[in-house]
Amino acid sequence: MNEIFHPLHTDIERPERFTYPFNYTPHPLCLLAAGELQRYIGSNGQWRDEVEKGKMFGVLVVTDATGGLGFLAAYSGLLAGRNDLPYFVPSVYDSQQPDGYFKTHEREISSINHEIARIKESAEYTALKDRTAKLQTAADNEIQAFRQYMAEAKERRAALRASGQSLSAQQQEQMVRESQYQKAELRRIKKRWDGTLAEPRRQKAELDNRIATLRQERKEKSDRLQQWLFDQYSMLNARGERCDLTSIFAATPQRVPPSGAGDCCAPKLLQYAYLHGLHPVCMAEFWWGKSPKTEIRHHLHYYPACRSKCKPILTHMLQGLNVDADPHDTAAGSCEDLHIVYEDESLIVVDKPAGILSVPGNVARESVVDILKRERGGSQFMMPAHRLDMATSGLLVVAKSDTVLRNLHEQFASRTVEKRYRAILDGIPHAPRQGTIRLPLAADPTDRPRQVVDQEHGKPAETRYEIISTADGKTEILLYPLTGRTHQLRVHCAHADGLATPILGDTLYGHPTSGRMYLHAEYVSFHHPLTGKRMELESRGGLHL
Repeated sequence: MNEIFHPLHTDIERPERFTYPFNYTPHPLCLLAAGELQRYIGSNGQWRDEVEKGKMFGVLVVTDATGGLGFLAAYSGLLAGRNDLPYFVPSVYDSQQPDGYFKTHEREISSINHEIARIKESAEYTALKDRTAKLQTAADNEIQAFRQYMAEAKERRAALRASGQSLSAQQQEQMVRESQYQKAELRRIKKRWDGTLAEPRRQKAELDNRIATLRQERKEKSDRLQQWLFDQYSMLNARGERCDLTSIFAATPQRVPPSGAGDCCAPKLLQYAYLHGLHPVCMAEFWWGKSPKTEIRHHLHYYPACRSKCKPILTHMLQGLNVDADPHDTAAGSCEDLHIVYEDESLIVVDKPAGILSVPGNVARESVVDILKRERGGSQFMMPAHRLDMATSGLLVVAKSDTVLRNLHEQFASRTVEKRYRAILDGIPHAPRQGTIRLPLAADPTDRPRQVVDQEHGKPAETRYEIISTADGKTEILLYPLTGRTHQLRVHCAHADGLATPILGDTLYGHPTSGRMYLHAEYVSFHHPLTGKRMELESRGGLHL
């Protein structure tokens, strides 16, 4: 353990409670530990090229049985193909042993992959595919040509009948026989080609069936091995209780652990601490290296633990520790702060404070809908025509009827609604003073509600921006969303191919912080659903440097 427990000599005061890992500001002890780890990473040349491509690292500040202060370090997944590098805590379960159960059965699956590839790349299979395709093309061409010939003959017969000429019984019978002959000839052509194609089709089908059988065998072996691996991850908590990944994820919406569950920094760090009698004090995770093309990750920036993969695990592992409260449960914003900017019989426009939901959600707190219904007796129809994130403040348009809601939705879909947001960026972007960001977005299936940039499958997302001023390392900016994707403004500001500068206080795509997110919807314009009059509304609040 001496190589893994790294002493810290400091007078920095220790926190009263352990870090809430999904929304936090790094404690000074974590910053001290992370600094030492970063110096170690920078001085290590063995795996520098790999780590420069991008890797998440974590530190866990702990005390030992004597009260000595130190920290543990971890990296997510594998590094240089290993999960047991010196200086870092090991994985919860070592699946990389060459002669171990996992690697042995993994090689069996690999051999099936090789056999599938061998068949598909063999000269026999390639020749059969080529021959079958060419014969099928020839058959289709001949059949199509004869069908065209039949259609032209049919048109000639129809024209002759419609010409008014007196046709003899012999001529009429001849046309009937011509039609019958052509139909029979088409059947003979198809039968001849079926005979020609029968043998190559049979031979190819045998190989295709072999490939399908191997794929099914591979799937069954892979599923069994993955399930076995999940069962080996027996996760501890501060009470000394154990629970495997299968049981931990059984109660979640996905029910099955995602790939890589248990191999992120936080679970590895806590597991090692519990196993070796170390008491967790605080924790933080940071990114090292190049920003990925899809996710929002910047060099040396701190990030919360992922929710889809780590939250179920850490919910178990943190039991028994005195943990900071989730800021989402205690964030600023009260019902009394809900200011009504405009109201008539068809709609309401409210100025929503940060920290209040637009609609009821999983967080145990009131939403704009709850507040409005409560104030009006609870029975009236109330539904926002769009959404503002809980952490975003500003104007929200609420419909009082389904008819009005549909009309507003149509206006949003046709892009006739204009919106303007004001934001404070946590840094100064290296970008023109104004411009347009176009980055398609898709939900991250492994870490909802996080969005990723997906050039292939993402939905188009477009934002116009205008930088207003910069001061003290911050930037005031106006944002005009031309589309309405989830987290669009947050991602477009933070992503390396956007402004590469996150919104101040954005805990999902920016730097962890206990403060609010500085994004405010200050202006909205739309046609009134009943009168057609153009409405222009502005928030009386706002954000400024």
